[in-house]
Amino acid sequence: MTTTNSSVDNVRRLNLATFFCLYIAQFIPSTFITTAMQVSMRQANFGLATIGLLHLVHIPWLIKFLWAPMVDRQCSNLSNYRRFILLMESVYALSIISIGFLDISADIYFIFVLVFLSMFASATQDIATDGLAVRAFGKGDHSAVNSMQSMGRYAGAFLGSGIFIVMLDHFGWHVVFPLLGLVAWFMVVPLQFNKKIHIEPRSPKQRAKLMDFVWFFSRKDIIPHVVFLLLYFMGIIGIIANVRPYMVDLGYNMKEIGVWFGMVGTATSFVMAWVGHVLIRRIGMYRARLMVAMLIVVAPIYFLLLTFISPTLPMLVGGLLLVKTCHAFASIVVYTCAMDCVREGREGTDFTIQVVVVHFSSTLISLISGGVGEWLDYRGLYLIELAIALISLVYVVRVFKPNQLLARW
Repeated sequence: MTTTNSSVDNVRRLNLATFFCLYIAQFIPSTFITTAMQVSMRQANFGLATIGLLHLVHIPWLIKFLWAPMVDRQCSNLSNYRRFILLMESVYALSIISIGFLDISADIYFIFVLVFLSMFASATQDIATDGLAVRAFGKGDHSAVNSMQSMGRYAGAFLGSGIFIVMLDHFGWHVVFPLLGLVAWFMVVPLQFNKKIHIEPRSPKQRAKLMDFVWFFSRKDIIPHVVFLLLYFMGIIGIIANVRPYMVDLGYNMKEIGVWFGMVGTATSFVMAWVGHVLIRRIGMYRARLMVAMLIVVAPIYFLLLTFISPTLPMLVGGLLLVKTCHAFASIVVYTCAMDCVREGREGTDFTIQVVVVHFSSTLISLISGGVGEWLDYRGLYLIELAIALISLVYVVRVFKPNQLLARW
């Protein structure tokens, strides 16, 4: 029995590690591009509102639910998933590599096109990856695989907005971008060789239909869940979206921002993503969701207080660690709830819809927060974020009950 349990645990660890690599592949280039272009444009004296327009390249992540049913239909078995994910990652990597042969000053519009294409490929890959994750793990392991998702995202961010930014400062675009594309592509190799992942093939009757994303919203009691997805991150997203310009305005350069925001802050998120999984397993979803909502309220209060003083580096780093911890905990709570709320045969579609709801909320706040910060200054932005965080906390307290089962959705 002990040998059998040990073997099962080893297979589980191997499968979790495989998905960890897949999520790293998605997030290394996107976080690198966002950080590099934000900082470069701010150093070139672009306004916060203009920098905020960079978030438009994430549009494919907001509308990927439109083609999610087609991905679910194509991926009926494990071989389909492997081929599809490899194809999308190849498009993703080639787009990133191509940017390395362009000049950011002369070819900025072509660079935007390639970035947009890479985001389309990564968004489509994400549909397949999430669908496979839901099917490969039971409900008891959903918080674990979501911690791998978040940890993979934060590891990608650590490399993309930290180490690769520092490398960019030393070696330039023509070296770093091709290297970035190759690293991202090699992250899908474990999936191709992992023989321990097992899913049940779908029958034709279980396959998704084109309009399945519409029927998701007709389910009983789904609207309170959707409102939760919209609100939960809002109180910290505006802060995170403008931390890098805020650091530039405080006198920090690209290398310092890469170290503190990209490396130290993201390393904190990486660790806290696993802590979030352990938290849910120990105290349950109701208490975890409430505790994290309360912690999110603290973040805008902290940054609001910084606007009344000249913050020292330790003060600023403390704020970065706080907001990164909030985001890591909130990610595990939200995506575990989302993974528990999918229909059989439509795993990728349903999870994608919920992720899109979260991304829509986050992108909207990111897009307008720069303009709000330029209009009301950082203090006004943090006050608005505090109000949103308080609304989210009240909503969680009023709507969700201790013994409520997410599965009923």
